[in-house]
Amino acid sequence: MTSRVSAAIDAARAEGRGAFVGYLPIGYPDLQTSIEAAVTLAENGADILELGPPYSDPVMDGPVIQEATTAALAAGFKLRDTFTAVREITSRVDVPVLVMTYWNPVLQYGVDRFADDLAAAGGAGLITPDITPDAAGEWVAASTRTGLDRVFLAAPTSTDDRLEMIVRESTGFVYTVSTMGITGERAQLDAAARTLVARLREHGAAHACVGIGISNAEQVAGVLEYADGAIVGTALVRALRDGGLDGLAATAQAIAGGTKPRSL
Repeated sequence: MTSRVSAAIDAARAEGRGAFVGYLPIGYPDLQTSIEAAVTLAENGADILELGPPYSDPVMDGPVIQEATTAALAAGFKLRDTFTAVREITSRVDVPVLVMTYWNPVLQYGVDRFADDLAAAGGAGLITPDITPDAAGEWVAASTRTGLDRVFLAAPTSTDDRLEMIVRESTGFVYTVSTMGITGERAQLDAAARTLVARLREHGAAHACVGIGISNAEQVAGVLEYADGAIVGTALVRALRDGGLDGLAATAQAIAGGTKPRSL
């Protein structure tokens, strides 16, 4: 089964550019607005959507995203709202939708049930930041059965053996962590990301997208000199918070400008 996520990256590459992966939390500032925000993001340059169900213990999220997910939980977000959102978004745009979720909510919901409901809603797969492939046997089986993508994370501290396993078990792309620590904007992206992508290539990774700390078109362009895609989250959440859907659209367009070759 062809990965829609890989296909989106390949389609961007065929246009001579890298892919823009945009993250937003589901349910912020409310469920319907978060759906409109995701559609807005897809219509303003995002090649792949990464949607995060709010979680009460977001160990990897920086303050802007934590603030948004806390507000969504306070407003009554339930995990089943994930599938409602994905279903409506995928009925309106063709951009593949990945769900970025911590593992505990999937376990609580039921791994097979989660996979079935996500596939039925038109979702493309999961990004799972806090589970490694060797601990994810149930998810590997469920995703293989349903044709969903499995995006695992690789960090600069990962050993070669671990990178080999991550590349082997990931589909869609490998989520390449640019710096160790939480998400958020950084003035200078860690050079470790470039080295890590090179190591992933040595282990056979066809698609590597870099996330954590990327917030503007210039940083996107820098990452795309060596990676297949750039993942942006905090800057988009802040744009939605401060400027609503119009602010989000303008920020997404500006960031998407960084995916184009500099000669154009």
